[in-house]
Amino acid sequence: MGVYLVDVDAQEWFSEDTGEGGMGAIAKGLDAELARRGLPPYTAVPARDTGPGFEEKLSPSMQGFDALCRAQLTPEERELLGDWSVLVPFSLDEAIRLPIGSAYTDETVIVGAPQVLALAERLALALELPVEIPEVTGNLSLTFWFLEGEAEEFAARRPGRWGEDLDTAFYVSLYLRAAQHAIRRGCPLTFS
Repeated sequence: MGVYLVDVDAQEWFSEDTGEGGMGAIAKGLDAELARRGLPPYTAVPARDTGPGFEEKLSPSMQGFDALCRAQLTPEERELLGDWSVLVPFSLDEAIRLPIGSAYTDETVIVGAPQVLALAERLALALELPVEIPEVTGNLSLTFWFLEGEAEEFAARRPGRWGEDLDTAFYVSLYLRAAQHAIRRGCPLTFS
């Protein structure tokens, strides 16, 4: 059990079957909001078999990450980075709020991955996060890297501010890699 950040494939995105993780109501709501803003609908969601998936577990403490965000970001930026329930791979000038319940909230908040990526990159720079932090190559790969000792070993070889609080480094890496994954694969991500 726990909270996971996962990517969503076309079958899940367009499915009306909420019992099977379907997000059809959210997809329709997003398209209606995009049309209202004069933007095209979001229909280019990839199938699951087109590349590696993204699934990471949010298990470490967020206390240090919250402190880093408060020190480096404005309240509006913190809200953009941390209060979304769906991340889409294209730019949005502002968050889209839909009156549709999601896994952990009463409404669905949709933000653009390019905006999240810019904030995560700022946090990575402030934390001196090494570029060698692994790319996501499969389910829980980043989670395991941080929680099963590899991050500690790497921090011993490559000391720096990032290695002083590996929980904070995990969350900065998580948001960074999630936004990169969404943009690279063209897929949405959500919490489950």
